[in-house]
Amino acid sequence: MKQLTLLPAMLLLLASCHTSRQMTTAPEQGTFNGDTIITQSLFTDRAGTISEENIQKTLDGSYRLPSSLRVAVVRLENMPQRRSFWNDEDYAKTQQSYLDLFTDKFRQSPKVKSVSLVPDILISKSPSFTVIRETAVRMQSDVVLVYSISSDIYSKYKVFSSPDMKAYATVQLILLDVRTGLIPFSTVITKDYLSKKKKDELDTSEAMGRVQKEAVLAAIGETSRKAIEFLDGRQPGDVSRN
Repeated sequence: MKQLTLLPAMLLLLASCHTSRQMTTAPEQGTFNGDTIITQSLFTDRAGTISEENIQKTLDGSYRLPSSLRVAVVRLENMPQRRSFWNDEDYAKTQQSYLDLFTDKFRQSPKVKSVSLVPDILISKSPSFTVIRETAVRMQSDVVLVYSISSDIYSKYKVFSSPDMKAYATVQLILLDVRTGLIPFSTVITKDYLSKKKKDELDTSEAMGRVQKEAVLAAIGETSRKAIEFLDGRQPGDVSRN
């Protein structure tokens, strides 16, 4: 499994199937509750460590989200279950559809000026936060959307009918602020999907790929919604702005 360096430790705090964390943001001008607004990184070396003094400054400070955002997208491949897909071409198209859904959703936010994918050749297979941040700087991005997907599927066979196929998918997402190195928002969402093989599907493998894809798309949709609510400054359950 390919993971971000330091990401597993952060995700231990996100243990439930449907959980989010977001940082309180300061107003556009001035300070928030008398605290200093953090405008630059307090992580002082390439290892991403932070001094005791800067830990205190970070915890006492406030974060302000830029009013206009250029978003870079980093995809961490975490789906080795190719067996559920019809063929390699279908697998590649499916992965692209996941990426397209993320980018389409984020472009709907009035704060997002642009969305661009970070090519694999710019980062290693297991990039650190420092590498991701420096790559985003080269791309002149304000925030980095980092996500990974894991999923699986199982069937319950019946004697006189088609088997029930149920898939689950978990999407992990963080937003990394390029200027400060902070993570103002993170979430982990798990969704499932239940279906049977359709008549036009050639075999069970093709049906399993469809069911697994539906579970992933549902998880991406919910994850994106929560992230965009944070970017737009809305609380969960607010009506979307036109």
